[in-house]
Amino acid sequence: MKRIISVAGTIAVVTAGATMAVPAGLSLAAATGPATGTVHAARAAQATLPKIKVAMNGKKITVSGALRSGGVRIVSTVTHERQGEPIFVRLDPGVTLQQFLAVLSSAAADPNNLNGIASIVTDVQVSRGATSTVQANLKAGQYVALDVAGNGQPPLVPFTIAKAAHPVALPRPAATIAAIEFGFRGPRRLHRGDLVRFANHGFLVHMTVFLTARSHHNARKIARFLREGKQGRAQHLATGFGSFAGPVSHGTYQQLVIRNHRGWYVLACFMETQDGRDHTRLGMERVIHIVR
Repeated sequence: MKRIISVAGTIAVVTAGATMAVPAGLSLAAATGPATGTVHAARAAQATLPKIKVAMNGKKITVSGALRSGGVRIVSTVTHERQGEPIFVRLDPGVTLQQFLAVLSSAAADPNNLNGIASIVTDVQVSRGATSTVQANLKAGQYVALDVAGNGQPPLVPFTIAKAAHPVALPRPAATIAAIEFGFRGPRRLHRGDLVRFANHGFLVHMTVFLTARSHHNARKIARFLREGKQGRAQHLATGFGSFAGPVSHGTYQQLVIRNHRGWYVLACFMETQDGRDHTRLGMERVIHIVR
């Protein structure tokens, strides 16, 4: 699981032992602005999806709405905490809540320890006072929702996704960015307002987070520094930090309308290998350009 902690004037994103320190004051959420172009069509398609509501307050998380299989839009809000990070975990058939809770601490150290127990199917970030909306295709089964933004035991709630008689299909995305071992696949140019899918086509747990850069030149330098293990130098050049998808399991995906400001971004996965190397050291950094 991933959590965000404040350390000596920095914000540290900690996932499975991997830490990327970012100066306090840099954005930890996707930079947003009024989207244009195809965003109206994307919103229209999204509005037809069944809606699941997630509410967090730092001590409790609730899940309500259209709890049935198929395409859904998951709308998350947070109060009384700086940032929430709701994740949906689907338990493998036959696995009980008690069995899941028994491995929760080891999964916090390395989400790959959930293998054979459960799968992380969605992971988003939402700031206090804001709303996060992602689309996902949920299978019928037993789930647990957790808010992993804080320290200590995360608030959680079990819920059931019932089998729909006629599951709704997700709208087709304009582009797909896929994480694999060890890299990202997909277009290097995305458009504001487009619906983009962020998928894990690998066998390990991967994330798709980003650093922002002032120029193409700086973005390439950030990517090189990450590949060389020079996170401090990458941090110094970055102008912001955010997430398109937190750590998710093999074969899962979530999609969202891109509302980020146009500019240069570096995609990254800060999960760690068993020998302690960040996935960025193995090629999981990629420069992309968001345009109008």
